Amino acid sequence: MGLRNIRKEGDEILKKKSKNVEVIDDKIKELIKDMIDTMHEYDGVGLAAVQVGILKNIIVIDLYDEKPIIKLINPVITKTKGEQKVEEGCLSFPNKYVKVVRPEEVTVEALDENGKEIKITGTGLLAQAISHEMDHLNGIVLTDVMMPGTMELVEPEETKEKKERKKKK
Repeated sequence: MGLRNIRKEGDEILKKKSKNVEVIDDKIKELIKDMIDTMHEYDGVGLAAVQVGILKNIIVIDLYDEKPIIKLINPVITKTKGEQKVEEGCLSFPNKYVKVVRPEEVTVEALDENGKEIKITGTGLLAQAISHEMDHLNGIVLTDVMMPGTMELVEPEETKEKKERKKKK
């Protein structure tokens, strides 16, 4: 299992535009595996390569719904439809949640990890995840697209538990 460090809010790399993958080799396949491991370690739904410091157009998405993990190389959104107002978090902005407007339906074309052309149409949470991760590839972060005044800071459970124990002492 290869865990990568997640780049956090304020890291300049998150504002940079990623580049297309020219060759899908073992190094790219290893990066994709590491991204999946990292996403799962931090209970994320999606992760873009830039979030682990690599300026490559690669995203992974797992909705934890028994369907295969989605791996997209050089993805391009070809169609969007409708809109949904949703609450969204981001592994690069830990414990922060905002409201954003995302398309209700998104169609994306990309390459899979074997270089095969694929086309995916997602609705609801999948459309939201694709849109969010595509923003990362374009140097756009959560705070750039949030509805003004909607950021909430949610305390992690372990911090709450420590505070509760201190109160009881």
